[in-house]
Amino acid sequence: MIRKARIADVKIIQQLINTYSERGVVLPRSLSEIYDNLRDYSVYCHGPEETIGGTCAIHVCWENLAEIRSLVVREEFAKRGIGKALVKNCLAEAYELGIRRVFVLTYKKSFFEKVGFHTIDKADLPHKIWADCLKCAKFPDCDELAMEKEL
Repeated sequence: MIRKARIADVKIIQQLINTYSERGVVLPRSLSEIYDNLRDYSVYCHGPEETIGGTCAIHVCWENLAEIRSLVVREEFAKRGIGKALVKNCLAEAYELGIRRVFVLTYKKSFFEKVGFHTIDKADLPHKIWADCLKCAKFPDCDELAMEKEL
């Protein structure tokens, strides 16, 4: 089941994201950032205890632009289509908001191609989106791909 994140989920979301950030896969997120942007997050819950098996956020950047962020799935839930379902959920939310262009910065090109994204030049993205990049250890030598999907 995928649902919007709740206050009680914040610490678990942070632990999950930061586990992957230690591997250099996603940017770390502070508790403050997650609380500030809680409405951006959705979670995959499993079982009667609603164990959080993954998370993903859709962050509105501009009038007609949103970003897929912090897509992570627990290893024990990997290869079950959960990541794809989380992304599709975020894309549906973006569409409902009237956003028609969604981008992602990623190392997982083939995964995002499977859900309809294509590679773009990072220079095509507005400067406003680079604020998070300043927090990255790889800045300014980013090796992630920019990809987008038109909705």
